[in-house]
Order: sequence, then C-alpha cells, then structure tokens
Amino acid sequence: MDRVYRQLERSATAAQAIAREGHARGGLGHEGGLVERDAMVFQAARRIAQLDAAHEGLVFGRLDLREEVDPEPRYVGRIGLRDEHRDALLIDWRAPAAAVFYQATAAEPHDVVRRRVLRCTGPQVVGVEDELLDATVETDLPVVGEGALMAQLSRARDRSMHSIVATIQAEQDRAIRAPGKGVTSISGGPGTGKTVVALHRAAYLLYTDRRRYEGGGVLVVGPSGVFMRYIERVLPSLGETAVALRSLGEVVDGVRATRHDEPAVADVKGSARMAEVLRRTARQQAPGSPSSFRIFWRDDVIVLDRGVLGRLRRQLMSQGRRNRQLTRVAPTLLDAMWRQVRGERGRERGREAFDDEMLSNQDFVDFAVSWWPPLDALTVLGWLRDPELLARVADGVLSAEDQRLIGKSWGDDTGAPLALSVEDVALLDELRYALGDVPVQQDDSLHDPLAALEGAVDLQELTTASDREYAPTGRAWTPPTHRIEDDGFAHVLIDEAQDLTPMQWRMVGRRGRTASWTIVGDPAQSSWPVPEEAAAARAEALEGKPLHEFHLSTNYRNSSEIYAHAAAYAERAGLDADLPTAVRSTGVEPIEVTDVTDLEAATREAVVSIAGQVRGTVGIVVPVARRSEVNAWLASWPELADDAPGAREAVDSSTSPSGDDRVVVLTGVDTKGLEFDGIVVVRPQEIEDESATGRATLYVVLTRATQLLTTIS
Repeated sequence: MDRVYRQLERSATAAQAIAREGHARGGLGHEGGLVERDAMVFQAARRIAQLDAAHEGLVFGRLDLREEVDPEPRYVGRIGLRDEHRDALLIDWRAPAAAVFYQATAAEPHDVVRRRVLRCTGPQVVGVEDELLDATVETDLPVVGEGALMAQLSRARDRSMHSIVATIQAEQDRAIRAPGKGVTSISGGPGTGKTVVALHRAAYLLYTDRRRYEGGGVLVVGPSGVFMRYIERVLPSLGETAVALRSLGEVVDGVRATRHDEPAVADVKGSARMAEVLRRTARQQAPGSPSSFRIFWRDDVIVLDRGVLGRLRRQLMSQGRRNRQLTRVAPTLLDAMWRQVRGERGRERGREAFDDEMLSNQDFVDFAVSWWPPLDALTVLGWLRDPELLARVADGVLSAEDQRLIGKSWGDDTGAPLALSVEDVALLDELRYALGDVPVQQDDSLHDPLAALEGAVDLQELTTASDREYAPTGRAWTPPTHRIEDDGFAHVLIDEAQDLTPMQWRMVGRRGRTASWTIVGDPAQSSWPVPEEAAAARAEALEGKPLHEFHLSTNYRNSSEIYAHAAAYAERAGLDADLPTAVRSTGVEPIEVTDVTDLEAATREAVVSIAGQVRGTVGIVVPVARRSEVNAWLASWPELADDAPGAREAVDSSTSPSGDDRVVVLTGVDTKGLEFDGIVVVRPQEIEDESATGRATLYVVLTRATQLLTTIS
C-alpha cells in the first residue's frame, strides 16, 4: 500500500508537469503549438482527475495464484498503476488479469489459491478478509477475516450509493463483462445490486473501448433527481467522469422537470396514443396566423385564399419536418402567386423581377413569416391548453375524460409559461422531432426573416429554436451547438426500466438508435399500469439489436427478516414477484403498528426509535397527500435536532428547518432505487390506494430497508 501511494503521488506530479508543458506549447506562435497544447492539457487533466478520484479505496484486492501460473501476487485496484520501471504495480479491476478476482469460487478456483480483500481508509489498511479457494494446494498462506461481503453489507448507509468494486460477486461480474454490442438486460428482485452492477458495467465499457464510448458519450437515465444524486459518486470513484447522468425529467437538453403529474394524468400522457396526438398538433396551423393574402401587382390582383394556402401547407408538410421547410416557404408561395399573373405588363417583366419585388415587399414578408413561423416545441405544446384545438387533434384517440385530465394539468392561462412535469418532457421531445430544427444564421441577420425567406442559410451555421428558448436568461444569447442530430450516444443505460412509459421509451430510444444498451429492471416493481404497451415501445426502441440477458438471484440489501415480510406482502397482493434469496439475518423482525389514534405521535416514536438504533439513514415513506404534513411534523421534533445539523430534505429538494440530516421524507415512487438503514412506512394502505400500480409501489417501499422496518397503519 505504501509503495502504491508513493507511486500515485509520482504519477500525479508527472501529469501536472505535462499540463504545465502543454500550456507552454500555446506560446509557440503557430497553430501546431495550440493543437499540442490542447491535446497535452486535456490528457493531463483527465489523468489528474482519475488519480484524484481513486484515492479512496485505491487498492482493495490481492490474488495469490498457483506458483506455476504466477509466482507473484497480483494486486487489484480502482485504476491501473505502473512503477518507475513500467512494471505493473496495480491492476485495474476491469482488466482481463483481474477478472478471476470476481469469477473464482471454491468450486471453480481458476488457479486462485487465496483471494484477499483489503478494507482501507485512505492509505491505511483497517481490515483484511481472506478466502481460501483451493484447499488442495500445499501452502503456508495465512487466512484471516470474517468475509468481505458480509462486512460491506453491514455498513451503515449514507446519502450516496457506493462502489461495490471490492465485493462484486460472480453472477454480477458476468453481467458487468457482457459483450459490448447490442442490449444487456439485467433483471432481478429487490436488493440484488442491479443498479450498481450496471454502473460498474458502464465503467468497464469505457475501459475496454474508450475511444468509442468516451467519444460518443455514455448516457445514464434514472427515475428521479433524488436517485441521480444518490448514484452520482459511483462512476467518479471508479475513475470515470465522461458520463451524462440524467433523470427522466432532464433527458432533453436544456429542460429540467422534477414535478410529477397525478397518476391518472401521467397514465394519459405516458400512453403511446399521445404520439399520434402530438403528430397532428405539429401539423396544425399556428394560432393567430393569417388565413389569406391579397396583393396588387401590375395589372393583377393576386389572392391566396384558405383553399390555396391549405393545398400549399399540405405540399410543404409532405416534404419533411415543419421547421425544415422554412427556406421553401417563400419559393412555394411565389410559385402559387406567379401562376396568377396574367397581365401583359407583369408577364413582360418576368418571374425574376416578380420575385425580387415580392421579397422586398414588407407586406409579403410579414405574411410569409406569420403564415409559416419558426416553431419551438414548448410553444406548440402550449397550444394544447386550448380545449378546441385539443379536441380537434385528439379526436378518435383520447376520450373526453382523458382530454379533460391533461388539459387541466396544463392550466388555461395561455399567457403564463407552461410549467413542465416529468411526464411532459417526453411529449416535448416528441414535438422537437416532429417539428425539426429551426435554421437560423449566426450573424446580424439572425432575426431577419428575409434571410430565411431567400434561402440564404449557411448549413454550417445552424442552431435550434429550442436551444434559444431554453438558453439561460439574464445574459446575451449565443448560438449553441446542440441539434437534434446530436442527441445520439454510444451507450445508453436505463435504470428502473420497468417504470418507463411508452412515450419515455420513444424519448430515450432516440438517444440510442446506434448505441449499445444496458437495461436494468424488475417487472414486479413497475409503476406503469399497461406493461404490454411499454413492452411494445421498448421493442421498437431496441429493434434489431442482439440481446444478452442476465438474472441476479441474491438479495444483498435486506435482512432475511425484512425481505420475508415484503415477499409475503407480494404474495398476498398477487404480484408476480421475482423473489431473490436474502443472505443476511439480523434476528430483528419488522414492526407493525396498528389501530393508531394519534398518527403524528406514533410516527415520531417509530422514527426516534429507529434513528437511535442505526448509524445511517432513516426514510419516512408517506402517501403523496401527506408529504407536506409529515415534513412539518419532522421539523418540530426536538429529539432529532441534537445530531449534526443538516437539511431535512423532501423529495423535491426543498428544505425545512435544520435537524438530523439522516432523516428524509419521501413518497413511495421516490424511493425507487434507494436504500436506508431504517424505514418507517406511514399509512401503507393509502400508498397502495393512490394509483393503479400502488401495490407494486408499496412492495418497493417494503424492500428499501437494510436493518429495521416499521409500518404504521
């Protein structure tokens, strides 16, 4: 360990020296020096970041193999490291030479005699756990410790997920090292480590093919902002930072939504039927746009009436996405107008003179821009606040009640900004693709409609209306580089995939058309009420990609007592649950508090009791309607105000008065993917009743605790 940390400091010093040399190259006075500067500084910065991230738990494993295979021990760590002679000092856990650290068992030792796990705090070894895997070998190797896995499972939980790189099990390792192409599906019941295995897989892919995955990008999508903050430290701790982590409300660049719609509204917005509604909406005439145009030229009165304009609209729409036709609008209108020129004076002057005169006529320019304006997705989504327009585009697709529900969710104040929900983000993305990008120049003619009308658009200088719409306020707008075509990634990782709606599958599918995928989920935990519809949307998103399936069967999170309680509920509720084997027992059964007359007093007693027995986090899980009420209770409980100060966070990241930062209030859906030392479930029946998939949500809630569980009915 001492040797490794000394070498780590040398490597960091060398990387800093390369960075300084790179900066110096920028002063050479020619372009070659600037290129060298950028390359050297980039590579040095990446190496420094990797070395900094690896400090904690840098070395965690040692392999002693049969002497005829390798007489020297192999040390396994978060990154690879060579000594001053370029000999391997530490093997990256993702390297082929380290694979047997995870794959070796007593039944199949793979030439490993002893596997050792080192538990460290910084550079200090604080524990050693050994496994003798091949007892047939004559050896004097000592075997110490009580089992690294059990030590890790007993660790107190905090507000972040941690890497399991030192204790990856064989079935998990097979999923991590699956082929890079196609779709890797990781399934399993609660507590089997699906999420952390998938994150380690992302790190493994970046290691094995860095050019592809770092160049094309890796997108990790999770159910909520709370969940993304929970997992955000895992990949950096493995030395990987070139990953985009986004919740479902953040998948579209420039958009961030945290609020969820009520279940009935979410069910309508998530349905595949919305794709047809939005396709029709994108083809509607913009509200308030002119329905006719009349102008006198030479001896002719030229009229574009509703019928002619309708025919021209259909012609333009047939040629591709709406915004892509902006440069064709003026020529199309001028063609129709020229066909009405019959006077001798007009014909003598010719078509070129006619076009020049019309394009310099402000009335014509204003009409053309008003009739076919550039549209952004947020504006078009706002059109659906109009009940008449919504009824027109939803005719035969959505029922009157469905229309009422989604219309109410957007409000009827068409002048106010549209407050997006998480479910709206997929609808916004659908419209972005239906409308297409808006071609706009990046010079002084940016706001000059004549530039677009004349078709004088440099395709190398295009940007999107949505980019401008979502640009930060309070500063001058600068043309961004992102366009719809830039949405693709080299790898897409979807966690809690069973919860994605059909519209969300369409949204993430666009990000992974040419990507490889890792998909993580458990159907029994699904919050989407029509699994067949979601399965069809998922199949469309992944069409043509080979599938590699892995199933995890061991529950490492819950004590066997807690999981037996959750599994019994799943059976009573009729859930077709995948029931993994819980490997750890605490001897403490879950507590059920019933016939409660004072709900606050009962909740307070349960939370204080659990907080006094565990060192880690405590979750209070409540029905959606009670979240504010219980947050107010928590702020007033002095028993929890004596610990280290912090913020008692609700799931929407709002804060209440300072107190015990270990205790949080969440709704059932927001517990997805999280875990706590202790859980208090308030009014479980109300959680079950608040949506069509409430039974699955309550099952999820009952599987979040590692040590203690109390339900208050």
